[in-house]
Amino acid sequence: QVQLVESGGGSVQAGGSLKLSCAASAYTYNNACMGWFRQAPGKEREGVASINTTTSTKFYADSVKGRFTISLDKSKNTVYLQMNGLKPEDPAMYYCADKPLGCYSDSWSSQNLFNTWGQGTQVNVSP
Repeated sequence: QVQLVESGGGSVQAGGSLKLSCAASAYTYNNACMGWFRQAPGKEREGVASINTTTSTKFYADSVKGRFTISLDKSKNTVYLQMNGLKPEDPAMYYCADKPLGCYSDSWSSQNLFNTWGQGTQVNVSP
């Protein structure tokens, strides 16, 4: 089975940056799409960003577009989420997940289609 382990969370001041990492044990058809999701207390889990690992096509939530960047290093079996200009609305538990058959404009944030999930890494932003 593919296993995902997130790291890189922490607490930073508003306007600061963090880089999250998601290390995968292997890349198979099950992770043709890799995504980052987040869930704040009292809110639904939402898609943040996803990447099609074969085409490198990227997708972002409107709320993070221009501030966050998702990338993939296949040599390290690791997907990253570079978060710049962090805002008070960004604190949440961030999860990495994988999806078979790639991700596209109509499926990149469809949580029910993602098979494997990491345990999450906490991101906090202080004013």
